[in-house]
Amino acid sequence: MKNIIVAKFGGSSLADSRQFAKVKKIVESDARRRYIIPSAPGKRDKKDHKITDLLYMCQQLAAHELSFDEVYCIIEKRYKDICEDLNLHFGIDGILNDVKEKIQRGASRDYAASRGEYLNAIILSHYLSYEFIDAAELVLFDKRGKFDSEATQKKVQSRLAGVSHAIIPGFYGSMPDGQIRTFSRGGSDVTGSIVARGVEAELYENWTDVSGFLMADPRIVKNPKGIERITYKELRELSYMGASVLHEEAIFPAKEAGIPISIKNTNSPEDAGTMILNDLSPVSYSGTITGVAGKKDFTVISIEKTLMGADKGFFRKLMSILETNDIAVEHMPSGIDSVSLIISDLELNSKLEKVMEEIRIYCNPDSIICYPNMALIAVVGRGMIKTKGISARVFTALAREGINIRMITQGSSELNIIVGIENADFEKAIKAIYEAF
Repeated sequence: MKNIIVAKFGGSSLADSRQFAKVKKIVESDARRRYIIPSAPGKRDKKDHKITDLLYMCQQLAAHELSFDEVYCIIEKRYKDICEDLNLHFGIDGILNDVKEKIQRGASRDYAASRGEYLNAIILSHYLSYEFIDAAELVLFDKRGKFDSEATQKKVQSRLAGVSHAIIPGFYGSMPDGQIRTFSRGGSDVTGSIVARGVEAELYENWTDVSGFLMADPRIVKNPKGIERITYKELRELSYMGASVLHEEAIFPAKEAGIPISIKNTNSPEDAGTMILNDLSPVSYSGTITGVAGKKDFTVISIEKTLMGADKGFFRKLMSILETNDIAVEHMPSGIDSVSLIISDLELNSKLEKVMEEIRIYCNPDSIICYPNMALIAVVGRGMIKTKGISARVFTALAREGINIRMITQGSSELNIIVGIENADFEKAIKAIYEAF
């Protein structure tokens, strides 16, 4: 690992000139912060608009041959105000006009959306006196629009080899024909991770408006404790269950290279934040959990059939029904003669009757019952592994609150315990488990 920190700053961290000043102070406080990845300006307050949303709107209006002048004026003013407040004079007007003309001439949705990061990166490069490098040069997608990890890695290594300090916009890259291609929303996190891997950074910092991950959702639990250290696997479990601070795909490039990720708060840089570490790092916190998270709105399809295990094609038929209907299963706990399919309501999307009918026809079960309005809660932590009494604490906490557990499943890695409960008990259950630990 080289003595380099790659720092990504989110939309709230670069929403206006005051936030730019905070970013400059953070970057200059550590000489190892050499490659900076900015997002597009986010909201300054609840009534404000994200620049990316406004750019999408401009492209949509242009595609219908409607005027987008009014919307683009808001975008222009935002960037010009930042430049004026920071006393930057480099011809932002010409760059803004060029973007507007391209959208007018029918530029793609991806091109329009990517300009938020592009323009912010140009401003930040002048403000910090770092070299601007367009992400279209570095982040490569194949002709089908799929991210090309290997080609990107080589490109990042060769292009940045002689560049000591650079600003690289997040969120987008380019196709083989030069067309701009974006990641899904929040993709600046991914760009930061890709650059960190390419330059063999010792640390990838992700600066946002929260001080890292919390043990539970602050909308449910009052003042939950912060998580100071978490492994990639624990993070995957929690973010899958909705505890999201970081774009899910941002973990993989850093994980492959064994680079730790630090989640920090731009508005409170002195806060500890959360350090995301390698899965093999030693466990120093046995007997406790890392966090608790969950999701509502699942449906359980419970299927019973005598001698189910002896019917060799049963599970294949069951899975092919779901595959044909384009439905993914979240969990599949089973007994000797029974199996339950736990499916998100978003996946089912009005296909429930059709799926149940097909199971009756092809699998010939003794009974098939549907249970709607179910929530799943994951209790996650490497500290649970080989520790006696963790499950007892979880179930006792729920029993005390009179919460009926409808399903229990534990992964083979012992990293998590997942319980299924009624939607109506969701918030009460999260609070009870959090307080038990």
